[in-house]
Amino acid sequence: MSINAQLRDSVGLPGGDALVNGFAFEGRSGGARRALLRNGQELEVYDLDELFGGERAPGAVFALPWPGWDRGVHSVSPDGSFAVFSGQRAVRAVGVGGEVLWEYRHGCWGPELGHPHSGDEQQVCQGLEHGSCRVSDDGRLVWAHVVTGSGAEDWQEYWAVLDAADGRELARLPLDSATAGSHHLSHPDGIHMGLSIGMGQDGILLHWARWDGEQLTAWDLNETMDRILIDVHPGHHGFLTIEHYGSDLELHALDGDVLATGEPEADEGEDEDPPGWDYGTGFVDAVTVIASTLDSEEDPDRAGHWLLDAATLEIRGRLAYPDGPATGYVRPLGDGTWLTYDGATQTLNRWSAAAA
Repeated sequence: MSINAQLRDSVGLPGGDALVNGFAFEGRSGGARRALLRNGQELEVYDLDELFGGERAPGAVFALPWPGWDRGVHSVSPDGSFAVFSGQRAVRAVGVGGEVLWEYRHGCWGPELGHPHSGDEQQVCQGLEHGSCRVSDDGRLVWAHVVTGSGAEDWQEYWAVLDAADGRELARLPLDSATAGSHHLSHPDGIHMGLSIGMGQDGILLHWARWDGEQLTAWDLNETMDRILIDVHPGHHGFLTIEHYGSDLELHALDGDVLATGEPEADEGEDEDPPGWDYGTGFVDAVTVIASTLDSEEDPDRAGHWLLDAATLEIRGRLAYPDGPATGYVRPLGDGTWLTYDGATQTLNRWSAAAA
């Protein structure tokens, strides 16, 4: 079945591809949806509703504390008054005026043998590994994936809970990981935080936790999973994961129990393996999931965007766009719409399913 996609809004946004293929999107409980885009030596923050409403200037701009560091996943406070940057050797909170509010030092993500660092805070060591951080939806906490130690013998990654006001460590959870990169996902209940850790060919780790002001309660789902944390249901009814290599999607209860499984649809009469799901997946709204199949240079016809039932993950139909088949990534917004990006024109597009 084919479902027509209807264009709702378009806006020119250089660098906006990071919204649909990266970690520049930050959604929060209450409906706030923002783009965090690097532009030269600055991080520009856009409210997506305001952007599509005609406001082209960013709502806030933060100077990057380490201009040579182009990795890490950063976060901005709910009121937009400060940003928290995940650096190679520190997590740093920066105000809109560029002032350093606090810094939480940790080990180096890219230690080099016999290289103790020169003392230059702008020095960037070799290596692609990075952590991530996230300001809680109430603005009171910063969750940070960081590392201690300087080599294989004393290397230890951990998940830290910091006071957003002063960077003071409130709790930490040791992690059994060897990270390539990570990202956080805030649960819309405003209490729980998810952490997805990618370890390259060694797989994926997935953790959930909450901080009640006195105790950190955490659990991992790694004995039974090798799955990437993708999205959380806007009505708190579970979270989505994708298998490491895209073979299926799963809907889980918060404790990890599998509620539904969805597999890509093979073309009729096709002898090959079915296509795999790509990472462009999530909740369009409370009853609909959007998912994309892999775009392959060898077989571009397999690329597509699909709408699925949010409760069962059964495929409802393949999306048909006005200008032809869908390719590339999508970013669902949870309000009945989703984003795509046209790199040729540097245009961010917002879509919905056309009324039947």
